[in-house]
Parts: sequence; C-alpha cells; structure tokens
Amino acid sequence: MIPPKSHHPNEWEIDNLPNRLTMLRVVMIPIIIFSLFFTTKDEKLSPELVNTLNWTAAWTFVAASITDFFDGYIARRRNIVTIFGSFLDPIADKFLVISSLIMLLALDRLHVLIVLVLVLREMYITALRLLAMEKGLSVPVGALGKWKTATQMVGIPMLMAHANPFGIPMIQIGHWAVILATVFSLYSALEYSIGLIGKIQKIRKEKKLEKKLRKEDGEHHD
Repeated sequence: MIPPKSHHPNEWEIDNLPNRLTMLRVVMIPIIIFSLFFTTKDEKLSPELVNTLNWTAAWTFVAASITDFFDGYIARRRNIVTIFGSFLDPIADKFLVISSLIMLLALDRLHVLIVLVLVLREMYITALRLLAMEKGLSVPVGALGKWKTATQMVGIPMLMAHANPFGIPMIQIGHWAVILATVFSLYSALEYSIGLIGKIQKIRKEKKLEKKLRKEDGEHHD
C-alpha cells in the first residue's frame, strides 16, 4: 500500500514504476476471473484443460500479489507518492481479493460464511479508513492485518489450483489458511476499531480541555 502524503512534488504523476505495477495487477484480475469461470460445473471441459485453467488462475494470483508487494516497496524506497497510485492501489487490492473469493465460492471451494466475513470486513475497513481520513487520522496496518493478508495470499491460490501435487495437501492447506485469514480479519477489524475510537476520544478530550482553558482564561481576563 502507498502511504498517503500531501504536497508531494510529483503527486499528479501517473507514469511511474509503482503505478505500472498496480495497473498490471488490475489487468491480471480478468485473467483470474475468466480462467476460473470456465472451470465451473456447467462447462463440458476436459480434466486436463480444467487443471490448466486452475493453475493459470493460481499463478496469475501469485504474480498479482507479488506486484502488490513491489509497488508499495518501490514507492516507499523512492518516495514516489501520487494521487493516482493512492487511489488505484487499494482498489486493485480489493478487486483482486474479492473477485477471487467470489469465484472460489461459485466453484464450491469456499464456504459462503467465510466469503461473507472476508468481503464484509474489507468493506468495513474501507469505510473505517475513509472516516479516519475525514477526521485527519490514520489507521495503520497492525500485525493481525498483516497476518490476515499473508494467510489469505497463501490460501487463495492453493484453492484456485485445486490440486495436491507431489502428495502436498494444497487443498487442505489452502482451506486452513483462508480460515486463519478469516479469524485474523475479525480480530484485526476489532483492533482497528478500538484504535480509531481511542484516537477520536483523545481528540475529544483535548478539545474539551482546550475549550475549558479558553473559558477559564476568558474569566480570568474579566
């Protein structure tokens, strides 16, 4: 993720490496969707082709996740902060994860409750960040949020591949990874909420104290 900053000299720039990686991630999303779409139960495809489409979706998701890491890393390293990147990067992340979860649900590879929790959590955190930005506050990514992302990025492509190569139980590992991501998502959402409420309460106390001091100062001058 690209940290929001203001008054950056190149903030309106579009053509830079982090933004190119973000746009590449957006382009990969339809590849994942259509690869999985054609593996649905209603399609009469050979097992070999279904397997190829599954692995295409899985590896494309892995590649997209890698671009997500590097665009943020490069942006921080080179201090490249743009309006376009700050807008597109989180949207690309949400589109990538949510569309993948919905396709896995359509293929009966994930339980509906898990998908609901993960999707609603993403919507909730987005709304929370918008509220924080409106109040001039930040909602930093905590350890639980990072673990949620990590387990999610491991579990989703394993479920997309839907295979156990070389005797590795990837399907089972993928399920447990996404379940862990669901647990982490709930706790991290609670962590973000408590943190934001604490910051808002602190600001309210400071404003009340400032108002009280002004009132006492006014009475003193009278």
